[in-house]
Amino acid sequence: MLRILRHGVFGLAVLLGLFSATPPAAAAYPDRPVHWLIGFSPGGPVDIVARIMAQWLSERLGQQFIVENRTGSGGNIAAAAAINAPPDGYTLLFVAPNNAISTSLYKKLPFDFLRDTTPVASIMQLTNMLVVSNAFPPKSVKEFIDYCNANPGKISYASSGNGTSVHMSAELFKVMTKCDMVHVPYRGSAVAFPDIISNKVQLIFDNLPSAMEQVKGGNVRALGVTSPQRWPSVPDVPAIAETVPGFESVGFYGISAPKGTPPEVIEILNKAVGEALKDPKLVAKLKDVGGLPKAMAPAEFGKLVADETEKWRKVVEFAGVSVD
Repeated sequence: MLRILRHGVFGLAVLLGLFSATPPAAAAYPDRPVHWLIGFSPGGPVDIVARIMAQWLSERLGQQFIVENRTGSGGNIAAAAAINAPPDGYTLLFVAPNNAISTSLYKKLPFDFLRDTTPVASIMQLTNMLVVSNAFPPKSVKEFIDYCNANPGKISYASSGNGTSVHMSAELFKVMTKCDMVHVPYRGSAVAFPDIISNKVQLIFDNLPSAMEQVKGGNVRALGVTSPQRWPSVPDVPAIAETVPGFESVGFYGISAPKGTPPEVIEILNKAVGEALKDPKLVAKLKDVGGLPKAMAPAEFGKLVADETEKWRKVVEFAGVSVD
């Protein structure tokens, strides 16, 4: 009888071991809605791409991925909220160049982005586009530089907030062309466009998705893209580098999670995003807004963010800008 009991206990232990081999978080994830924090206003480029991806993930993983706009401080309010959330995979952060730039631009951040986040997945690469009010006289990058240098301090440019690639693309342009412009930050580019269209503010170096939408609508005029060569989806728009040799600002979009998020959850999300970027319909939607889909393993995406952080640190120092 004792021998039978021992065999029964051993069998139960083996059975429990088999069940425990699949962590509960991974086996069940996601079993409730996932909140995806983005640092910019509705209707902007980050918001557009986040909602395209969130819809696909909701349908594939069977739980709603809710896009939450936490605007302000160049995306740092959203970053702080995500970093301070429980590391269980139910709060994610939309990652973009602003997160890499803020590390050196902001002097008093309450977090270290590379230390306090876990890379999840890359979504796409993109360029920025210099667009101007239709009432603004210059029709080319060269005309713009000449006009700016003839009217120092009289031209203002919008951005989606301090520390965004939209902001730093303009600052890099200022340094490389000696163009004196006044910075007017907004809580996302979507809320800046009414002032650009009315010529209250003359221009913006916006992310391509929302800039393209405004150009196609005839609301603003495109002068150039910030990639080193012409961008595939807008081949008729010259690269600024054709006029300003060496000028470059190419961005990325992706997902990160709070540090300590279970690896099994990261793997599920990375695999899902990778599958999404193979879906012809979703890829077409990303290309429609000017993005180049780019899947990466978590470690590879983490290296990209680290490399971008170092690249933008040099640009911030070169431009001589900072935010307290």
